[in-house]
Amino acid sequence: MTHRATKIVATLGPASSDPALLEQMIRAGVNVVRLNFSHGTAQDHIERAHQVREAAKRAGREVGIMADLQGPKIRVGKFTEGKVFLQSGQPFVLDAARTEMGDINGVGLDYKALPREVKEGDVLLLNDGLIVMTVIDVKGSAIHTTVKMGGELSNNKGINKQGGGLSAPALTAKDMEDIRTAMSFHADYVAVSFPKSATDMEMARQLCNVAAEDGHKPGMIAKIERAEAIPHLEAILLASDGIMVARGDLAVEVGNAAVPALQKRMITLARENDRVVITATQMMESMITNPVPTRAEVSDVANAVLDGTDAVMLSAETASGKYPLETVKEMAKICYAVEGGTTFKMEADFTGRTFRQIAHAVSMGALFTAHHLGAKAIVALTRSGFTALWMSRHLIRVPIYALTSSVAVQRKMTLYRNVHPLLIDVSVDRDAALARAEIDLKRRNIVAVGDVYAITCGESVGAPGGTNTLKICQVQ
Repeated sequence: MTHRATKIVATLGPASSDPALLEQMIRAGVNVVRLNFSHGTAQDHIERAHQVREAAKRAGREVGIMADLQGPKIRVGKFTEGKVFLQSGQPFVLDAARTEMGDINGVGLDYKALPREVKEGDVLLLNDGLIVMTVIDVKGSAIHTTVKMGGELSNNKGINKQGGGLSAPALTAKDMEDIRTAMSFHADYVAVSFPKSATDMEMARQLCNVAAEDGHKPGMIAKIERAEAIPHLEAILLASDGIMVARGDLAVEVGNAAVPALQKRMITLARENDRVVITATQMMESMITNPVPTRAEVSDVANAVLDGTDAVMLSAETASGKYPLETVKEMAKICYAVEGGTTFKMEADFTGRTFRQIAHAVSMGALFTAHHLGAKAIVALTRSGFTALWMSRHLIRVPIYALTSSVAVQRKMTLYRNVHPLLIDVSVDRDAALARAEIDLKRRNIVAVGDVYAITCGESVGAPGGTNTLKICQVQ
């Protein structure tokens, strides 16, 4: 097996901002670069997006850019000494009205509504659940708690309520400004933090469409990280172009033990509804400080690949870790190995499926035929990318090459599992376009004389939604 189906999303940060290193990371397997809008200024993100485009150009491949919005700041304030060490059993006050710096007895809150949303007996989890507090009483702006599980609490650490229930809106004023910034450099995807309903995603999409004055339409990714999102999962998914299994905050709210089954459910649901899915958080966490992953991390990445995730994501590992390039190489190696050792049953995957339109039926026919013929490649001439998306929802060993004349579509397809998007100037004349496509495939050493490949296209090549032809070719 010489190609990798599962895509890698890497977060850009201080550890990976060097242009030469970024180029190496793209060559090593990064398909989509995540810009985390929780850190940095608008100008920082604009400059980094430019760096990504330039590094991709030098590497000779296109990568997508995902702008990840910060969402509501449900966080503690700052401490006089930057941090405190809390002991189990001690009292601690979270005070929304506090203006002075925090100390061992209490701290202020960025989220001023918290005192109105908690009551006696509620459990609060801070710093990704490493610190646990029980609410004893709420007096005005002050939440009096007892520390149940202590530890180090530092500036601006996040707060979750066990079981969910905080009303903070998914889109803040900062997010709205950040959307304008993301649209200024044509982010290919926008990830929305803490959505609770389909309405949150619909609003974010509208804001993106308004901000992109030239008609650019990014893919919308819903980060599933609130307990309240789970009952509305399918509606949120259908209002989005994809979801992220954001296992950090989600685990804090629903409990660690519930996350693996939710991950599998989300991946399956996304694939069944023709949406993309990213699995994220702590995938290679130990490589922030170590040059090799743990065996448990290898298994974690492998399981996401086996479940059919489109992409696996790196956060602090590449943003601030000591070994960003090595982490990308290790993750790519795991994906290769797992995919190469997996047996796919195409017939079982098609059982009970119905085709909604001609293009969908042609896409499925290409998969089925290529699988049984042992084709070298499946080639989709596509204007919108939908043909490639439909094909990518099914697990198959044959690589899919999506040929498009749109750079925006090419970049969006960088996230689709098993799809290798290529830019080609496709003629409106179908025969000329097919001939040009084969020449391009041979030039790239994708096919050689004697190889069989399947190709899909429309009567009018390049027209969106027009795919109606499947052709089986043998290279002469």
